[in-house]
Amino acid sequence: MRTMGLDISLTSTGYSVDGVTGIIKVKSRSAERLHEISNAVLFICSEYSIDVVLLEGYSFASRNSQAHSIGELGGCIRMKLWENSIPYIEIPPTSRAKFATGRGNAGKTEVISSISAKTGLNFSGSGADDECDAWILEQMCKTYLGDSQYQWTKEQLSALEKIDWSQLEGAGSA
Repeated sequence: MRTMGLDISLTSTGYSVDGVTGIIKVKSRSAERLHEISNAVLFICSEYSIDVVLLEGYSFASRNSQAHSIGELGGCIRMKLWENSIPYIEIPPTSRAKFATGRGNAGKTEVISSISAKTGLNFSGSGADDECDAWILEQMCKTYLGDSQYQWTKEQLSALEKIDWSQLEGAGSA
């Protein structure tokens, strides 16, 4: 089964396919930006024959002025995936943090440090947290499917219990 982790951001949407990460950056604004990012996501899905996308869910505690714009982008991406019959699974931000660190309220720096220490992977530079989050989302699915090369603690694995994995039924070859 081909999976893609996707951390949605207006400035650097992070993605991870087969553990290889990258970011989608566009210079446009407003509706054009939403269009370009969502089309880039579809292009990656097509290029890699993605069976299911793991999206970080909305952070309802967000207080910044970008919350509505992020919601618009998330809606555009979800609609494009749906229109193209690509199932997606939403991962709550607290589950992603708990899987990475064992704590659901871990900050971005702690998440990156924990993953780097465990795997030896180096996430740095602009968009590093978006790439790291996308990698974690993909690893969560791989772990659920029994396909992760890493060993996770019982506490980290408990983060998988709060996720609705039903979209995996019938997706790909699993």
